[in-house]
Amino acid sequence: MNIHVLCVGTLREPHWRDAADEYCKRLRKYCTLTIDDVKEERAPERLSPAEEDKVKEKEGTALLRRLSPESYAVALDLRGDALSSPELAEKLASLPHEGKSHVSFIIGGSLGLSEAVLARADLRLSFSRMTFPHQLMRIVLLEQIYRSFKILRNETYHK
Repeated sequence: MNIHVLCVGTLREPHWRDAADEYCKRLRKYCTLTIDDVKEERAPERLSPAEEDKVKEKEGTALLRRLSPESYAVALDLRGDALSSPELAEKLASLPHEGKSHVSFIIGGSLGLSEAVLARADLRLSFSRMTFPHQLMRIVLLEQIYRSFKILRNETYHK
């Protein structure tokens, strides 16, 4: 399976990069993983709703340019479906049977994802109703993808 993690922004702090590198290394055993960063748009502290939409649209355009048309797109979204780890594993396992061997997980910037990205998504996935920094969310996502493969292979992993 090909897993593509598409993110707004980069991992700036060494501890985030180290964590991501560790999960990338672990995932090599299970899938082909690529991580693609797009530029995070600069935004002042206080924005009007229209200005927020403009920032999300710019980031969304960049994300959609890097999203393969045949990819099954999973947008991380607060209003999305909340799945358990076993349910996410089952979803990933079912995709090849539906002719989908390429899965793209999309993480938005600090303002979230544009409506265009959300409309393109085949699945809108929520990890929580809480808001997390997108750098941390990348690590949580990578861990859950890794956990999914461990579940599917019936391999032990801490709970």
